[in-house]
Amino acid sequence: MSELQPADFERADYRTVLRRLTSLDAKAAGLREEARRWYADRLSAADVAVQEAAGRLEAAERSVRAAQRGLEEVDARAAGLWSDFVHRVGPVAERFGRTLPPASIPRQRGDDPPDRDAEDYLKEVENRVRYTPPARPITLGTKILFGMLGFAGGLLGVIANLMVRRTGTAAGGDWQQAAPVVALLVMLLFPVLAVVTAKLIADRRDAPLDTSAVVTVLATGLVTAGLLFTAVLVAQPR
Repeated sequence: MSELQPADFERADYRTVLRRLTSLDAKAAGLREEARRWYADRLSAADVAVQEAAGRLEAAERSVRAAQRGLEEVDARAAGLWSDFVHRVGPVAERFGRTLPPASIPRQRGDDPPDRDAEDYLKEVENRVRYTPPARPITLGTKILFGMLGFAGGLLGVIANLMVRRTGTAAGGDWQQAAPVVALLVMLLFPVLAVVTAKLIADRRDAPLDTSAVVTVLATGLVTAGLLFTAVLVAQPR
């Protein structure tokens, strides 16, 4: 019999009962030893699990720190690109704010791979911001406009010259002596202002103002001013 039953004590003699009790004590010792081994195994397994969890936690913390550094770098690059974009575009971009707008999830295009990261988007934006469209050539209409600016500059210069001379004549004294020189400088100033105006128009039209265009405006203005001034002097009564 492997287990003692209450009826066994009624049928068994003293030696049998003693032998069975001794076997129970040995069996209990074996169970206690097995329990100790099980406890030691569970404790060792728990220690290993704790160490593994601590390693994963440390790796996760390193990943978080790396992700934070990456986020800061991306934010810094995005802020720099936005600043360049606002500087290049001007008021059109400023309606969204001078500082970097809040981040948003980019809209995926059909040809975008699903695993595009921030670096891909930053490079794409950087290429677009730094892209400079080719300058448009100066057309015939623009050249005619530049010529008209030069003519207007010469005409206004002569008018201003005459006004300064008349003011000097009316004032008399030292101003009358200095008026011809000042009038000449004023007359030469207007063709230069015509060149500045032509530069502004060229910038608005994204057309380069090359040397020939500058010479056209300035020469037209000076020639116009010279011819008109000569005509005025000839027409004045002596």
